[in-house]
Amino acid sequence: MDWIYTLFVCCVALLAPAALLFRLRPRSGSSASQLPPGPKGWPVFGNMFDLGPMPHKTIAGLRSAYGQVVWLRIGSINTMVVQTAEAAAVLFKSHDASFAERTIIEVMRAHGFDRAALSLAPYGPYWRAMKRMMTAEMLSQRRIGETEAIRRRCVADMVEWIGNAAETGQTRGIHVARFVFLASFNMLANLMLSRDLVSPEAAEGSEFHSAMLELMNCSGTPNIVDLFPFLRRIDPQGLRRKIDRGMEKTLKIVAGFVERRRKEMKSNPSSRKDFLEVLLEYRGNSDDECDQISDHQLHIIIMEVFLAGSETTSSTIEWAMVELLRHPAAMSAAKEELRRVVGEGSRFEEAQIDDLPYLQAVVKETLRLHPPVPFLVPRRAIREVEFMSYRIPENTQVFVNAWAIGRDPRCWEEAGEFKPERFLESRTDYKGHNFELIPFGAGRRICAGIPLAHRMLNLVLGSLLHEFEWGVDEVGEKEMADERERMGVTVRKLVPLMVIARRCST
Repeated sequence: MDWIYTLFVCCVALLAPAALLFRLRPRSGSSASQLPPGPKGWPVFGNMFDLGPMPHKTIAGLRSAYGQVVWLRIGSINTMVVQTAEAAAVLFKSHDASFAERTIIEVMRAHGFDRAALSLAPYGPYWRAMKRMMTAEMLSQRRIGETEAIRRRCVADMVEWIGNAAETGQTRGIHVARFVFLASFNMLANLMLSRDLVSPEAAEGSEFHSAMLELMNCSGTPNIVDLFPFLRRIDPQGLRRKIDRGMEKTLKIVAGFVERRRKEMKSNPSSRKDFLEVLLEYRGNSDDECDQISDHQLHIIIMEVFLAGSETTSSTIEWAMVELLRHPAAMSAAKEELRRVVGEGSRFEEAQIDDLPYLQAVVKETLRLHPPVPFLVPRRAIREVEFMSYRIPENTQVFVNAWAIGRDPRCWEEAGEFKPERFLESRTDYKGHNFELIPFGAGRRICAGIPLAHRMLNLVLGSLLHEFEWGVDEVGEKEMADERERMGVTVRKLVPLMVIARRCST
């Protein structure tokens, strides 16, 4: 809640003289009536103080009063929120191109990050070239399959770290999400740069790891400038200045990694190419926009991979463990499936994922209830659009409330319950074709990393369940029941899950 009061103080100090002392009424005339329905807002501030600390939940509660599409004014930003699978289908099937641009928060403008990162880049030739390169060269099933050994080793390291921590007999157990984050970070480092970057023994991690954590924290901090863009030059919270410094430092570190890797590639060519080598080779041989990618853009792409991959994996695994510990029958079913397919005393291999439908169902059910980015990456209307009989003005910000869609009782029986079994006889997946389950988005700007995320999530969770018995103490039971969330790059559990781990007998 502290950030709400910070924003309130800033707003009052800067904007109160312009605010009237009565609530806005719906505007008369045809233009207002064509907008989607939504709650009344205050002058200047709009609905920003009505959203609460977990806005995806608050806005989901508006569906019963206002329907599938809700109109909000958050500060000075016009915002449309899509709240149902039906409305999402209309958006992605019929109006995908009209909403293909992104809403860019101020801190992401630092050093041109928003112009180079695939997830944020303007919809145009550069984005199309990068999307094609990512999906066809870096993140194809073939290329991901070639890097299986990397993930196997990084997961083995994670299992060893957790086993060593468990043997120390820590009173409150271990913070499992921390170990998953470190393992995910090293997986991505090896995929991109062919090297480990962190270990749990280093209290503060590598310089790059620490710099990336600082960027994640800064980019996840609510910024008044995003609500009132005319304050951009003032930067009242100092976030732009802070991230400018942090990103400059991080880009220098990445540049050092790239230069070192280039020298290694020349002196010791390898039959297995990491993603950096693939990107450099593609850039050199391509006739399209990728051929003009600068080193600066290359460094930002590497940063984006770490920002998008490490936090998403660790937060999802933490929520999966919370749900499985709350539901012992589901935990037992997942572990029994692993024992049957993998075998006691054997390591879980990535190739076995397809033989583990219940494990995959657990991952899907976790993503349904706890999408890492509840509103997805916000879109923006390129032009004025007629959407579901409403007139949506140009530059309107668009949220797709994946959290609300995943809990819609019209799509899901016992929608609020954790029931992996619902997916066993269902072909529903999270690849963007089933709009009732879209934790990674849909349409042309769907997350390019879904194939890699699928493997990482199932491999990490399956390994944790197969290698250890899990439990919590009395304090942990109370903390586990606390469903409060912390908004950041992803939505994490506010109170971290502390678990007691014991190696399974072999």
